[in-house]
Amino acid sequence: MTTTRSDRPARPARQCRHARQIAELVLLIEDCARAAGAVFGPLAAAPPERDSVEVTLLPCRQMSSGAALALDRARAEDARRWPDAVRQEEANAARTHAARLAVARAEEFTAPADQPADPPVVPLLTVEQTAEIDLVSSGDEVAALWRSDPAAAIARVRDLTAGGELGPDEILDQAAHAAELAGLLTLAQARTTADPSTAAHLLLAAAPDFALAVQLLATDPD
Repeated sequence: MTTTRSDRPARPARQCRHARQIAELVLLIEDCARAAGAVFGPLAAAPPERDSVEVTLLPCRQMSSGAALALDRARAEDARRWPDAVRQEEANAARTHAARLAVARAEEFTAPADQPADPPVVPLLTVEQTAEIDLVSSGDEVAALWRSDPAAAIARVRDLTAGGELGPDEILDQAAHAAELAGLLTLAQARTTADPSTAAHLLLAAAPDFALAVQLLATDPD
């Protein structure tokens, strides 16, 4: 069986465009299982009457400490492999960012003129911050929805891109980033906990986040 690759260098299939990152995520999933096995394996092999079993958290600490750097490196390798696609993505991102800025400025212009006498305790968001938050929140929303209903998540991507302020690929990329970040934060918890069983449970809890990131990176929105 063969996997189809796109012959269009400017717009490769997402699973090709993000191939190195996907491969690294798969390795992280394997490493999570292996490191958890370093805790549960000795317990399974020990005689039932044994009161204590020696286990190691070294695999957990080793893989979790280098996970973020490994993903950054894989992301950079993908960018080097597809320079035409990167240029197109940057052009699309500039266009959608400009559209979000225009919407944010229009909303700022039409906001009520009356302002409180005292300045707000929390500074108001700038137009640039509002435009960036729109992308981040859209990615978070799609990632959360994908966990329960991928088809509904794809439909939501179409809804979010209807006005031109967001692009489907940048939403899916942001959603994948949110899933990766959730997994990395769970790995950080596993690395710092002293209880082996808790660490192993956290390792296994991180794996679905990395699997979700793979799905989001490999899915073509059209």
